[in-house]
Amino acid sequence: MTATVKPLTERTTWKALGSHHSATKDLHLRELFTSDPSRGERMTAEASGLFLDYSKNRVTNETLNLLFGLANESGLRAGIEAMFGGEKINITEKRAVLHVALRAPK
Repeated sequence: MTATVKPLTERTTWKALGSHHSATKDLHLRELFTSDPSRGERMTAEASGLFLDYSKNRVTNETLNLLFGLANESGLRAGIEAMFGGEKINITEKRAVLHVALRAPK
């Protein structure tokens, strides 16, 4: 995996998230639920016995798109693939991270 050269706070999407925060920081949840009646169902996820409800945060579709964009800009997919591939991504110890092995079924 190749490390991202630009520091996080200098990335285009990070700056866009900062602007987005300024524009949405005063939104009230009532307003978000009123403008999007399906928000309570749409902004939830469930897997492996874990239920996540992020509808009750000041998150909009634009927020999610920006966060996904930041993940892409940061090379998250390549990092995940490198981790699952056993590549040496622990740069301080120059070894594989072994997170996947630690959580593997017995």
